[in-house]
Amino acid sequence: MGNLKAKRNYRRTVLRLPDLDHSKAAVLNSLSSPGSRRVYRYAIEQFIAWYCSEPRLAFNRSVVVRYRMYLEGRGLAANTINQQLAAVRRLAHEAADAGLLSPELAAGISRVKGVKQLGFRSGNWLTLDQSTAVLNHACGDSVRAKRDYAMLAMLLGCGLRRSELVGLEIREVQTRQGHWAIVDLIGKGTHIRTVPMPDWVKETLDDWLGAADIRRGKLFRCVCRKGTVWGSEITEKVVWHVVKEYAGRLGISKLAPHDLRRSCARFCHESGGELEQIQFLLGHVSVQTTEKYLGCKQRLREAVNDRIGIEPGG
Repeated sequence: MGNLKAKRNYRRTVLRLPDLDHSKAAVLNSLSSPGSRRVYRYAIEQFIAWYCSEPRLAFNRSVVVRYRMYLEGRGLAANTINQQLAAVRRLAHEAADAGLLSPELAAGISRVKGVKQLGFRSGNWLTLDQSTAVLNHACGDSVRAKRDYAMLAMLLGCGLRRSELVGLEIREVQTRQGHWAIVDLIGKGTHIRTVPMPDWVKETLDDWLGAADIRRGKLFRCVCRKGTVWGSEITEKVVWHVVKEYAGRLGISKLAPHDLRRSCARFCHESGGELEQIQFLLGHVSVQTTEKYLGCKQRLREAVNDRIGIEPGG
């Protein structure tokens, strides 16, 4: 028995490219959301490219701190840097679980603090006139125009995320309480909600489905230049390009699909919508998130507490 060697400890301090790829796969397999997998894949690949650009002594806390300083030097936003660091921490955690990295080093990496965010970045909202102009530019008799118009209408009228839009199926559009709605929509974080659909949005959707002769499956499909509908779905990039195309015709730069969702929230609020109902519409867990989407500013003139019923003569 004395001649038996002790069991080797395979946990290492330096990760090679195969180890990093194995850990990356473990991270991506642990995520259920396609959007989260896309974000984490990009963040991890960015870190691996930086980490392997020159020989490193170890994958440890000091290396990750240097990576944070590298990200800060690129002038990235605090949210972006913190998202990148979260992916690196997850990478270290999976590497330690697989026996590829020392648990002590993984624990040190998990203690690397993110960047503090001072205030909040201002969002981008469309005005009512701009939103109407975007829809008018998309309006047309061609099959592609009908599809683009329906997509923009659902983004502006229902406040959907682009990932939710591309995943919608015909069976999810139903009536509830005498009103058209997207029923049991699985959104970000696998949260389930029901999204009311205005009549005018339903009409644009029916117009597209009729022109494309779609009766089952995904609502939106690809359309070639000749106007032929093909495929069984579209990607999120298609939604991005559609929004960019019609915003560009109006001279609106840096408009993203999520800005249409944010604009929908503000329109609902300005038309008298209750904050709680807007939260239900958008599917936010926190009401504070909904308030950020509204971009509200405190109004001192005609303040909310001027007439609450207890003032003399009220």
